[in-house]
Amino acid sequence: MSPGNARLSILLAALLFSTGGAAIKATTLGPWAVAGLRSGLACLFLLVALPEARRRWSLGTLALGVAYGATMVLFVAGNKFTTAANTIFLQSTAPLYLLLAGPWLLAEPVRRRDLGFMAALAVGMFLFFAGEPPAAASAPNPALGNWIALAAGVTWAATIGGLRWAEKHGARGEAARALAAGNLLAFFACLPAFLPLPPVSGLDWAAVGYLGIVQIGVAYLFFTRGLRRLPALEVSLLVLIEPVLNPIWAWLLQGERPGGWAIAGGATILAATAIRAITNRATGDRAAD
Repeated sequence: MSPGNARLSILLAALLFSTGGAAIKATTLGPWAVAGLRSGLACLFLLVALPEARRRWSLGTLALGVAYGATMVLFVAGNKFTTAANTIFLQSTAPLYLLLAGPWLLAEPVRRRDLGFMAALAVGMFLFFAGEPPAAASAPNPALGNWIALAAGVTWAATIGGLRWAEKHGARGEAARALAAGNLLAFFACLPAFLPLPPVSGLDWAAVGYLGIVQIGVAYLFFTRGLRRLPALEVSLLVLIEPVLNPIWAWLLQGERPGGWAIAGGATILAATAIRAITNRATGDRAAD
């Protein structure tokens, strides 16, 4: 796969990822039930769709699975307590942690223009959070949700960094195994908390089915294909398309309208992401360097 096609795969994955907040808010089920059922369905899909996901799991696979599974649960919980926009943007602080750990963990040096892009992203996030959202029906406890989403950013950075480290050290197929393991661990971790299930409507089942099979399963088919050809920092920047679209879906489908500061922050992040992709193509950077 060429670097250009790898970037396209990551962008398609980000498009599907971006629908998660609106779909989570569409169901009346609690966070444990949504997270557990979503991950259970995603695990089944990945085991069927990716043969490498069914191969022997190592301790490293399980360690990566813990980080990824925690991200899945924290993301759902964050969306249940605060706005979809706040949840995804706080999770999207992952590049900051990768920037700090990348040279040590992945031997991927930070280039001067990387610092410029990171500064632009920081400005965008500052604009986004300049106004604290009030409590609402779709975001009953924004303060708690914000802390949960911030924790999701840490675990997501650990997931991306760990997957990239595994690929660089020849652990072929480790991404698929870790994703399946993480979803399985998330399912079993949530299981005691959501059983017995309350009455579940058809809309609830449709939302959970979409979240597990399409928003996670299909999206990660694209994501894992692009990941092995791109540096961790670039992957993190490209998937920032997700937080730009995520609040738009929540606004259109759930009436959770972002404010002016949020729109300004999203536009800044989208511009930084697009400029990075264009710059890499123009300079002929090899994504795997």
